[in-house]
Amino acid sequence: MPAGLVAALDFGGTKIAGALVDGAGRIAVRALRATPAREDAETVMGAVASVLAELTASPLWDRVDAVGIGSAGPVDAAAGTVSPVNVPAWRGFPLAERVRALVGGLPVTLVGDGVAMTAAEHWRGAARGYDDALCLVVSTGVGGGLVLNGRPHPGPTGNAGHIGHISVDLDGDPCPCGGRGCVERIASGPNIARRALAAGWRPGPDGDATAAGVAVAARAGHPAARAAYERAGRALAAGIAATATLLEVRIAVVGGGVAGAGAVLFGPLRQALRQYATLSFTQRLEVVPAKTGTDAGLLGAAAAARGL
Repeated sequence: MPAGLVAALDFGGTKIAGALVDGAGRIAVRALRATPAREDAETVMGAVASVLAELTASPLWDRVDAVGIGSAGPVDAAAGTVSPVNVPAWRGFPLAERVRALVGGLPVTLVGDGVAMTAAEHWRGAARGYDDALCLVVSTGVGGGLVLNGRPHPGPTGNAGHIGHISVDLDGDPCPCGGRGCVERIASGPNIARRALAAGWRPGPDGDATAAGVAVAARAGHPAARAAYERAGRALAAGIAATATLLEVRIAVVGGGVAGAGAVLFGPLRQALRQYATLSFTQRLEVVPAKTGTDAGLLGAAAAARGL
């Protein structure tokens, strides 16, 4: 990669992260804001601008020669617009153009968050060395991206591999995307917590009503908590198996906050995958945790800006 730095943005329904990233994947400067996901479009953009302002104030900014953005999707990379399912005010929002205006016209590359995570894992993580891979972000939503023939494959609009909106339950709950029974509607963090609460689980003394709290209870054997994670694992397995059947990927890398549940998620996921991935060319499919952690979106945005 060139000697300059990339200004990377990771935009999601919960947080907006920014960083200056060098050619070896080292992060020199960080900035972070909460996403005002339920506010109007300009308020959300104001939070993005605040992250950028912190980065541009760094004495290292003079070394920045490109900007990469990984955003919750869907995105239209060709048009530079984003329509995150979990940020209602942004529909066709011209994020790339607005960011370009704030960084003095530097080149801006926009990709979906799943593509960003995939680029990060192929560059520095668990998919390194694999020519064909599926990478998933399981967090507030469920995103995904593909590596095909040795390179990330974003597709014409930057949404290829968006596994979260594959339907795995034809009569399932309506999804904000307009579909029914989507992987995201079952396996995302908020939906794991929603299902556990509906089945009788209640947060512990710490009041944690998120998927992380459900994971704690699942490890302790709470039946509703375990059932919520088992259903999430089956939904992910169904989406992964379908993708492997279509594209012959050899490895599925699972990252995002929900993946932090560990065996509570990966156990039922792998068990269900053995039931769904039954064809000879899918049976050796590996499922592994991501290695780039919470920096995946930033590293992937930087990689995308460099064309990796």
